[in-house]
Order: sequence, then structure tokens, then C-alpha cells
Amino acid sequence: MSEAAERTVKSTQEQAVASWIMFLNQRRLEILIDRLNQQDINLEESLNELNEIKKFIEDAEHILGNASTKHGEIAEVMQVRIANARRLIKGLARNHSFEGVGRTAPEDYMRNGKQVQSKFYNGLRNTLFGKHALAEHLEKYRDFTKNGGSYDIPKDQYEEMVDLLNKYHTDPKQLSRSEYNLAKKIDEFLKSKGLELGKDIKPSVVNYSDVQQGNANKTVEKEEENIKKEDEKQRKKAYEESKPSLQEGLKATAVSAAVEGGVSFCMSVVKKRKEKSFSEFSEEDWKEIGLDAGKGAVKGGIRGGTLYVATNFTATPANVASAYITAAFGIAAQIQALNEGKVSSEDFVINCETVCLDVTVSAIASLAGQVLIPIPVLGAVIGNVAGQFVYEHCKKQNALKAQQIIKGYNAEMQKLNQQLDLQYTRVLVEIQKAFQRFKDLEQLAFDENVNIAFQGSISLASEVGVADEQILRTKQDIDNFFII
Repeated sequence: MSEAAERTVKSTQEQAVASWIMFLNQRRLEILIDRLNQQDINLEESLNELNEIKKFIEDAEHILGNASTKHGEIAEVMQVRIANARRLIKGLARNHSFEGVGRTAPEDYMRNGKQVQSKFYNGLRNTLFGKHALAEHLEKYRDFTKNGGSYDIPKDQYEEMVDLLNKYHTDPKQLSRSEYNLAKKIDEFLKSKGLELGKDIKPSVVNYSDVQQGNANKTVEKEEENIKKEDEKQRKKAYEESKPSLQEGLKATAVSAAVEGGVSFCMSVVKKRKEKSFSEFSEEDWKEIGLDAGKGAVKGGIRGGTLYVATNFTATPANVASAYITAAFGIAAQIQALNEGKVSSEDFVINCETVCLDVTVSAIASLAGQVLIPIPVLGAVIGNVAGQFVYEHCKKQNALKAQQIIKGYNAEMQKLNQQLDLQYTRVLVEIQKAFQRFKDLEQLAFDENVNIAFQGSISLASEVGVADEQILRTKQDIDNFFII
């Protein structure tokens, strides 16, 4: 493999890794944008659910029951709409519905396709054992829970029931007589009917007081605030999950190490294969190949990790960052060669310039390819290969004319140096003359003879550029300056 071909393979692999890491970064950004757009929809649909409650409350004449019992149907609407709103804001599907449910059917609404009867009466005892309450409904529809149906009761009453039963079973002395009797009745009822809390009887999303006509609007307003807070929480969660992560960084490092190690292995094998057949490879040859692959993997790991950090925490494009890293490796190798005396100082500078030029061509070509072919990795690879081909061709053409160009360049430089030497000599002579003239005037300005010193000061002032009108030339000028 020629040096040019080897350089093309290496630069292509490097830019492919850079393009892949940039694709990972871009993909995270696209996912974040999609999630935020979807969250806009989630918020709108959630608030629409709550608006349906407002509409229902405003049209009080159509609510079943009298002034003291209308809260029952309000509770049903609130359960369905609020439960759906809380799910929608999190990106989940609605699970409550009135679809196919008659206003006087055994169920009040459906949850996850199962029948639900809502019971909202003043006080836990009335909700469970009052007229038309839970026990009476279950007596009328005995297979209601057996067929998957369940009951929703006020949230605060459900919590009260759980607390009563816990105390009844653990330390009944904590209960008053009326509380004990109620807890005992509930416990016997649940056991006799085979009912299970959390499965057959569940808490509603609202308390008993929340569904009263005087409080209903406040309940909706409070829920709107909760929905908006949850919306902010979901947006923040989406943003946090879109940030660069250690896990993804380690993945980028591992893939880069594997790719560069693999390329180094293949190139080392090809180089050895030119010298001998596979069957002639010695143990030492395979050790050298393994060492080359190991070095490549280490460089690849450094490249992948550095690229991930550079592209995520600085405003550095992946193509440019990869070029920086490649240049750093190349210059480090040249520094080592210089320290070991393998290259001269002049060759060190030239080699470093060549390294930087090579990686610059690779970065620009890959970037152009990615723009023209906006397919992750593919555009960068094609652009780099094409760019390297043109670059190598241009270098070959330049090599044919190199001697003529260098010869002409040296002649021009020699001619220019002669012209500069001549101009330098002329300027130096003029400077020496001016300096001598200034020195002579300085001596006159400070002569012991007052008259000579006075005239010398006038000449010195003129020589150094003092304005003519500011120079005191006569005794009258001096008197006017100090007296007037």
C-alpha cells in the first residue's frame, strides 16, 4: 500500500468516526425537538380535557340530580377528564371514557375497558352503606366486580378507610367506639363480598369537597396549575435526557477504538503481506501486527473520547475536531523524532506544516461531502476520499515543477535581498548623519557661552520639530512670554 493510499485510508476512517459521533449528537438534538413538539401537543390536549369540565359545570341545568346531589355527576366527569389529563401530559394515552355508557347504566364510565361505578356521598359510612351507595349497588349487580368492574370513592374517604382498617387490625385501642364499629363493619363487608382495596374499590383523583358546585371551578383551576407544573417537569426531563451522557461517550470511545484498531491491523497485515506470504509470517511478525493494532485502538479510544467531549461541550464541528486530534498525534510524533535526532529543526517545521495541511484537506473535503451528501457517515467518507484523491494528484503535479519553482523562488529572494541591502545602507547613512547633526546642536545648546547656547537652543528646537511660532528667538520674545 502506497503512502498516499495509506494516508487516504487513515483519514477516511478518522472522518467516518467523526461523522458518526456528530450523527449521534444530531440525533439526540432531533429527539429532543420531537419530544418538545409532542409535549406542546400533550399540554394542549390535557388542558382541553379540563376545559370540558368547565363546560360541563357551566351548564348546571343538564347535570343530573338536585342541588345537593349534582356533585355525583360532577365527580364522574372530573374523574374521567382529570385522570385523562394527567396521563396525556406525560405522553400516555387516555384510559377513561364515557363512550358507550348510558347515564343510568350500572357503570358511570369505563377505565381501561372495564366498568367503573362512582360513589360520592357525604361521609365514608354513607358512601359505603347509605341509600343507593356502594353496598346497595353491589347487591343489585352481584357480578359487577366479578366481571372486572370496580368502584371509585372520594380520595379522602378512601384514605380514611385504609387508616381505619390498619388501626383496626394492628391497634384497635386507637379508635373511638364509632370508628371501631365502622372499621369492623367495613372489614366484615369486604370479606363477605370478597372485595379488595386498590382492585375492587379505588380512590378517585379528587376529594369529596372538590366536586361540590361551589368548589368545582377552583378544583379545575388548581388542576390546571398542576398540569402546567408537570409540563415543565416533562420538558426538563426531555432536556436532561438529551444531554451528552457518560454511557454514550464510552460507547463512542469503544467504537472509535475498535474501528481504528481494526484499520491499523489490516494496514499492518497488508504491509507485511508485500514482503512475504501469510504462511511465512513469523511469531515476531504477528507481534508487530498486534502492537500496531493496539496502538491504533489506543489512538482510536483517545480520538473517540476527545471528539465526543469536543463536539458536545465546545462549539467545535466533528470534522475539525478530528483534524485537531490527528494533527496533535502527528506533531507529537515529530517532536519525538526531533528529540531522538531523527529529523533536523528545519525538517521538523516542514513535517509539522505538512501534517497540518493534510488534516486540513481531509476536514474540508469531509465537510463538503457531508453538505453535498447529507447522509450520516457516507457523505463524509465520499468527500474525504474525493478530496484526498484530488490533493494527492495536485501534489504529484506540483512535484514535477518543484525544482523550477524553487529555483525561481531562490533567484527572486536573492534579488530582493540585494535591493533590501542597498536600501538599508542608504537609510543607515541618513540616520548617522541626522544623529551627528543632533549631537552637534545638543552641544551648542548647552555651551558655557550664553549667546552660543541661546542660538544653539533655537537651532535644536527647530531640528526636533518645535513649531516656529513657539520658539523664543529674541529678548522681546522672552519678555513677552514671561510678562504678558
